[in-house]
Amino acid sequence: MKRRYFGTDGIRGQSNTFPMTPDLAMRVGIAVGTIFRRGTHRHRVVIGKDTRLSGYMLENAMVAGFTAAGVDAFVLGPIPTPAVAMLTRSLRCDIGVMISASHNPYEDNGIKLFGPDGYKLSDEIEMQIEDLLEKDLSSQLAKSDDIGRAKRIDGVHDRYIEFAKRTLPRDVTLQGLRVAIDCANGAAYKVAPAVLWELGADVVTIGDTPNGTNINLDCGSTHPAALQKKLHEVRADIGIALDGDADRVIIVDETGTIVDGDQLMAVVAESWADDQILKGGGIVATVMSNLGLERFLDGKRLTLARTKVGDRYVVEHMRQNNFNVGGEQSGHIVLSDFGTTGDGLVAALQILACVKRSGRTVSEVCRRFEPVPQLLRNVRISGGKPLEDGIVKQAIADAESELARSGRLVIRPSGTEPLIRVMAEGDDRIQIERIVNDLVGVIANVRTAA
Repeated sequence: MKRRYFGTDGIRGQSNTFPMTPDLAMRVGIAVGTIFRRGTHRHRVVIGKDTRLSGYMLENAMVAGFTAAGVDAFVLGPIPTPAVAMLTRSLRCDIGVMISASHNPYEDNGIKLFGPDGYKLSDEIEMQIEDLLEKDLSSQLAKSDDIGRAKRIDGVHDRYIEFAKRTLPRDVTLQGLRVAIDCANGAAYKVAPAVLWELGADVVTIGDTPNGTNINLDCGSTHPAALQKKLHEVRADIGIALDGDADRVIIVDETGTIVDGDQLMAVVAESWADDQILKGGGIVATVMSNLGLERFLDGKRLTLARTKVGDRYVVEHMRQNNFNVGGEQSGHIVLSDFGTTGDGLVAALQILACVKRSGRTVSEVCRRFEPVPQLLRNVRISGGKPLEDGIVKQAIADAESELARSGRLVIRPSGTEPLIRVMAEGDDRIQIERIVNDLVGVIANVRTAA
């Protein structure tokens, strides 16, 4: 069955435009509340959000939906996505909700859902929700005396701060490090600087003045230039760039060079393997991770298991095969010894631990392999299925044949935007550029003709 609402990371879209409307948000609350209303206990949901203007609107709509379904709502306010996952378990709730569009601009918003175990919902449960959303939900409403209550929970920032601090190894302190952090004017603008300061670092913060419309605006993990500039100005040892909901991280080393998620996973994998705490014999990443990472791990006699794009698919494979490190090139790093979803701050703390223990610079620690030339281009589409066109299929087959022994080709529709993503990598940069540009042209021509 084709999905109408859910993408690779929950429901996402432009605010006040289907599907990201208050009406649908309320219906999602009723549908999800109905599915997770199991047993005779008082059912509870925690609802967090980032700093987008539309968060107030969607938060209230979801509270209305869940309480109408007979579920008590604990409202957290702006808080990172990994904190919502943690608090879902800590507060023994039946459901966790994060209202966020992650790294997208403020005009967008989204709904991420967590089960009582703190993990994102399976495809099967998401399909159950979609089925309910297509039906009349009036029969699912609670009786008058069973309507849920709603209240704002205080102290949740302190809970997450203490949780994050405990993930730093006990023999490590951040004293002597000057850390520049960009909070993307997002959900971690209060908690992330506090964690770093309480662990002993000299902290310089940017992207910590959200106004509802500046989340991810020329800042954060998708726009690290602001952090690079600040790092140079204050002569920081390391820069940490989070995204709008703080579930991903990008590092900037002392020279101003950007370090992506592939390099960060390599650092953690090597360190944890040396400490004999790495599980699964390697790590889990997506089809988008660089071939250089795979070769680096192979040289360490470690494996790289690849999944579809989306951190929840990474987590599913980790759970099924007993891995404890996984993530995405974009900076979603999942460390299952600590949490159930990507956590940009916790991942950054592991990198800082490696830096402090080694006594080396961030550039020395984080340059674990030479990336294979990789090029990603997006083709915006307005509808149709260009990847099912015969001409496009033949062009893809020809490109795959050419790269068979020297590289990889990944072409996929975005799960969050109306885009076709075309990525190729290999040892010959000129060849890669030609292949990607040719495929983008073919897809664009088919789209235009349609």
